[in-house]
Amino acid sequence: MLKTSVQFEKVINECRDLFSKKLKDYGAAWRVLRPSSITDQIYIKVNRIRTLQMTDKKMVDESEEEEFIAIVNYSIIGLIQLEKGLSNDFNENTEEILKLYDKYAKEAQALMERKNHDYGEAWRDMRISSITDLIYQKVLRTKQIEDNQGVTIISEGLDANYFDMLNYAVFCLIKFSEKINNFEPKNI
Repeated sequence: MLKTSVQFEKVINECRDLFSKKLKDYGAAWRVLRPSSITDQIYIKVNRIRTLQMTDKKMVDESEEEEFIAIVNYSIIGLIQLEKGLSNDFNENTEEILKLYDKYAKEAQALMERKNHDYGEAWRDMRISSITDLIYQKVLRTKQIEDNQGVTIISEGLDANYFDMLNYAVFCLIKFSEKINNFEPKNI
């Protein structure tokens, strides 16, 4: 499991690097988004991945890996928005935003390590398409919770679903990196 933790950190560092660059380019413009809008962004990304996996025809020059990176980053954005609430002022302190990014990335890693222990790293024997379907299922569950104004009877809340989507996307990125053995996203 140490290998997974190292791979997790490498993937998160690549996702954070992109997040940081976009934060410099656009500021925290995503701060105006409601959680439901963030969930819909994740839905768009995972739906595109599923379409690519099922049709094998790509009309836009963005890879599955890039979409999984977006799912990681939108999941962290969702967690930040749940903590801070939305804002019409997106000229946030960049350092504070990156600290929140790191906080949620660390929480996601700790959760992944606990679950990996209990599940025996079963994800390693899964197909990327199956993990994609799990993300799709989680995003649909999240949309339902949001449609119910966050009220659940027995289910976990929005934050748990964002963490799961984040970790599943990291698993896919790890699997891609093992397949290619030199994961370098293009056209980000």
